[in-house]
Amino acid sequence: MNPDDEIVYDTTPRFIRVFKSGRVERYVCTDATAASVDPATGVSSKDVLISPETGVSARLYIPRLREGDRPEQKLPVLVYFHGGGFCLGSAFMPLYHNHLNSLVAQAHVVAVSADYRLAPEHPVPTAHDDSWTVLRWVAGHAGRGGPAAEAWLAERADFERVFLAGESAGANIAHHMAMRAGIGGLPCGVRIRGVALIHPYFLGSDRVESAEIHPAKTENLETQWRTMCPSSSGLDDPMINPVAEAAPSLAGLGCGRALVCVGGEDALRDRGRAYYRRLREWMGRGGDAVRGGRESAHFPSLRDGL
Repeated sequence: MNPDDEIVYDTTPRFIRVFKSGRVERYVCTDATAASVDPATGVSSKDVLISPETGVSARLYIPRLREGDRPEQKLPVLVYFHGGGFCLGSAFMPLYHNHLNSLVAQAHVVAVSADYRLAPEHPVPTAHDDSWTVLRWVAGHAGRGGPAAEAWLAERADFERVFLAGESAGANIAHHMAMRAGIGGLPCGVRIRGVALIHPYFLGSDRVESAEIHPAKTENLETQWRTMCPSSSGLDDPMINPVAEAAPSLAGLGCGRALVCVGGEDALRDRGRAYYRRLREWMGRGGDAVRGGRESAHFPSLRDGL
């Protein structure tokens, strides 16, 4: 067999196969749903190219006016990061597009769904760097007007109420975006009000009880991490283990409110709980609030089966 045909990571027939040569085969549906006005919710969406150099883009969503709303009424801003193990998915997939339509309609917010480049072609932390580009672009609208500005942000966004959210790998990204914002700040003095992490993709070298729920899946997720971030120092790299000894203190998180949800049968459930407990340690001393205690298993995800 040709050495270049050696498989280094494989979750077929459902998801992805990575070869030693660098060739990647994806088996998950990659069809894009066009931006539109959603007939079920009335939410409007449109796509924006943010970085022509890298191709980083985002899909923006805005809800229809409710009875009594003023056209100029300011709305909270949600910046959302999709999941998929850093190697699958996009902001334009039906799974995430439909979820954002529903979320925007119910929460009545302006949403920005970041579309970042995928590993292993673009290894981690490329996804984080691209997401940071999107977040800074959003924040820059707090002081931007004129024809270059996106009207949905410049005219309708309330930059006193900016929130981050993501699921699985997207929750990992949301955490790191909040950390970057806390340490380095955002344009125009924008601050993050809160972050929602839905069954976050966190790992660690210590063994936890939930890892035994699906031992094969746990092992697979660990292999996946090493494949998508070959420069990683391992399972206690702060990029994947935010409570590791070498990780920055969560006191640097750039917000005072957090929601952490874990799936009851998720092999990484206890990783999310450990993160939640560490948040409580410092938020109880100086932060506003941290919510936890409810397990969530009903959220769009590509993690099942990985």
